[in-house]
Amino acid sequence: MRTILAVTVGALLSVGAVAGHDHVASDMKVFSAEDIAEKLDGKDTKATTYEVKIEPGKGSMPHRHPGPVFAYVLEGEYEWGIKDQPVKRLKAGDTFYEPAMCLHRVSHNPGKTVTRLLVVMLHPRDAEELVIPERSDDARP
Repeated sequence: MRTILAVTVGALLSVGAVAGHDHVASDMKVFSAEDIAEKLDGKDTKATTYEVKIEPGKGSMPHRHPGPVFAYVLEGEYEWGIKDQPVKRLKAGDTFYEPAMCLHRVSHNPGKTVTRLLVVMLHPRDAEELVIPERSDDARP
């Protein structure tokens, strides 16, 4: 279990840095990374739970995740936009869901205080990246 958790933490941190998600690389705390019985698109699945802290005025570049994401805004404000949907301004107590591999195009803290998110991501156990940077020539919806 510790090995699995260490590998998952390492993957999340290194992927965050590569993808330009400086708030992920420096302000992420993984609470658990558990293999689960349910399958995702027929693949063995893991559920990873973590906290993301985003400093005021900071955010991330557009990206995707290999599985569905469920999140809760613990504190602060959060601008969030997926696919071609309008950007939503969320506050503490709000939740959001991202389908697997959808474009997460806006991720930004517009406030004057730190934003904290509690995130649960379901993903294939063999996923090489949990945060996949969006290429400018990528035409996926």
